[in-house]
Amino acid sequence: MFRTSVIKAARLPATKRCLSTSMRAMSAGDAGSGSSRAGGVRSGDAFTKRETAAEEMYIRQEEKARLLAIRQKLQQQQKHIEELTKHIDEVTSQEGGQGEQPGQGGKQ
Repeated sequence: MFRTSVIKAARLPATKRCLSTSMRAMSAGDAGSGSSRAGGVRSGDAFTKRETAAEEMYIRQEEKARLLAIRQKLQQQQKHIEELTKHIDEVTSQEGGQGEQPGQGGKQ
């Protein structure tokens, strides 16, 4: 008896279920889908235009933050290269310049 009532309840259409969690999907031509307009999604109402502008502004801000982080990292690497160059110059000057000089080559 219980088994048959569970099976019958499972066979009810989705519209009659009380706690249905399925999402409503918009198809072409529905209000808000964007495809019903001549210009598509970009030519929507004020809300659609505002939402698109906000998304583009967010993307620009994220790209700007990434570029600033890259620029800062580049500056740190340039500073490190300068420190290494100074260190190399100090080491070669301490040796009295006896290292290999440019233009002399290894053979005499």
